Amino acid sequence: MRAKLQKSMKKQRQQQLQGILVLDFGAQYAHLICRRIRELGVYSELVPFGVTPEEILQKGANGLILSGGPKSVYEKGAPLPNPKIYDLGIPVLGICYGLQAIVHQKGGEVLRSTKREFGKASVQFSPGSLGSSNRLFKGIPSPTTCWMSHGDAASALPEGFGSIAYSENSPFAAIASGNLYAVQFHPEVSHTEKGMDILSNFLFEICRCKKNWTADTMIEDMIKEINSKLGPNDRVLCALSGGIDSATTTAVLERAIGERLSCVFVDHGLLRKGEKQRIEAVFRPRLGKNLIVLDASSIFLRKLKGVSDPERKRKIIGREFIRVFERIAKKLESERKVEWLAQGTLYTDIVESARGASIHQSKIKSHHNVGGLPRRMGLKLIEPLKDLYKDEVRRVAATLGLPQELVNTHPFPGPGLAVRVVGSLTRKKIEICRESSAIVEEEIDSAGLHDRIWQAFAIVGDDLATGVLGDERSMGHIVTVRIVESRDAMTADWARVPYSILESISNRITNEVAGVTWVTYAISSKPPSTIEPQ
Repeated sequence: MRAKLQKSMKKQRQQQLQGILVLDFGAQYAHLICRRIRELGVYSELVPFGVTPEEILQKGANGLILSGGPKSVYEKGAPLPNPKIYDLGIPVLGICYGLQAIVHQKGGEVLRSTKREFGKASVQFSPGSLGSSNRLFKGIPSPTTCWMSHGDAASALPEGFGSIAYSENSPFAAIASGNLYAVQFHPEVSHTEKGMDILSNFLFEICRCKKNWTADTMIEDMIKEINSKLGPNDRVLCALSGGIDSATTTAVLERAIGERLSCVFVDHGLLRKGEKQRIEAVFRPRLGKNLIVLDASSIFLRKLKGVSDPERKRKIIGREFIRVFERIAKKLESERKVEWLAQGTLYTDIVESARGASIHQSKIKSHHNVGGLPRRMGLKLIEPLKDLYKDEVRRVAATLGLPQELVNTHPFPGPGLAVRVVGSLTRKKIEICRESSAIVEEEIDSAGLHDRIWQAFAIVGDDLATGVLGDERSMGHIVTVRIVESRDAMTADWARVPYSILESISNRITNEVAGVTWVTYAISSKPPSTIEPQ
C-alpha cells in the first residue's frame, strides 16, 4: 500500500503545483502558518484536518503541516488526521496539537501536563540530535527562544521517535522519526525568535520545495479561476469601494475579462473624507463608462436610523448593497445580462466570519460582504482575492500597476464609518468621526509614519464630557483615536507614537471639529480587542 501511494505521489507531484498543505485542527491562527510559508515564497493552502490521502495526492503537496488546535487528542470526538497520510512518503511537521496528534496516532501517550507552558520558553537541542533529524534546526542557535501554548504534553514517545529538543518543562519540545517531525512550540508566531528559519528548514532542507509563490503566480491563478467560473460572454458587476481590496479585485477582473466588467461605487454616506473623488480620479480613466458612481446615502442612512447593534448595522449595509447592485444589474440587462457580483473579500474576512472555517472555530464578527450577505441573491458571487492576505493583495496591486498611494492606503471597513460610530448613527456623529479621522490620517502622514502604521482613525460614541470653549463651559463628544501596527490584521498592537503627534492630533480635533471636547487614545491590542471598535 505504502509503495503504491508513494509511486502515485511521485506521478501526481510532476503534474501539480507544488507546495505545502496545512491541516486545520481549529486553531484560530492556523492560517498564520500558511501566511508564513507564503512569505518564504512557497505556495500553501489550509485544508480540513480530515483531508484524504487521495486529495493530498491530487494537490501534489511537497509536505504537510498539522496545525495547533484547542482540543485534547484523547477526548472523545477530537479531530485527528487520516492515519494513512503518514504513509505517503512526504515530510510531515506537527505543531503543538499536531505533535500530540502524531504521538497519539503512532502509539505514544499524551496526558494533561502537570507543568503547563504558556509564553516564551528556552528550547535546547537534545544530545545526539546532530544526525539527519537536526535538519529542522540547521543554523539555529541552542538554546533558542520559542513560544509555547499548551496544557497537554507527550509523556511517552511512539516507537522509532526520539527527542531532538527540550525545554525546562517539556522533555519532548521537538521530536522526529524519519520524515516525521513535530514541535511543541509555535514557529509561526513572531515571539519564536528563529521561527521563520525553522519553517524555512522544513520547506527547503526537508521538503525540497521550490520558490513558486509570487505576485505574478497569484495573478495567473486568479485569472484561471475567474475564466473557469465564467462563461465566454458572462458579465460581472464589481463592488468598488475606496480600499485596496476592491480596487485590486477590479484590476484583476479588468485584466481577465476586459469590457465585460462594470464597476459600481456606492456612496452610502459613511465614506472617508474625499473618498469618492479619489476613486473617480483613479478608475474613470481606466473604466470609462463602465464605472458607475451612485449616491445612495439617503437610503442607507434612513435604513440605519436608530440602529445601535453593530451586527445589525453590518447586515443592513450588506443587504442594501446587494439591493443596489441588483437594481443596477437590471438596468444593464438592456445591453447584456449581468449574472455575477465581484467583491474584494480576503481570507481574513472569511476566517473572522467563520465562513468555511473549521467546525472547531468560532465566529468573531460578520463582515458586510461575508456574513452580512442575504441568503438569496439575484447575482452569483465571485471573490478573486478570497485566498489572499492583505500584504499579498498589495503586492498584486503594485504588479497590476495601481497607483502607489492606493496600494499603500490604510484598510477601511466596507460598512465604513458605521462601525466607527458607536451606538446609533446620527449625521452629527458621522461628521465628527469623518473629520476627526481625516485629521488623524493627515498627522500620521505628516510625521512620516504612514507605512509603519496599519490603521489610524477616530471613533465616536454617545459619551459626553465637559469642556471649556473660550470662557464658557460646554458639553461635547469624546473622540477616541485608534492607531495600530500589524502585519495581517489577525493580531495587532497599539502604536507607540510620540506624544507630540498625539498632542497635535488632540489640539486639531478639539479646535477644528465642532462638538468635540475630549480626545482619548486607545491602547488595547488585538487580542483581546479587535482593531475596529465593533
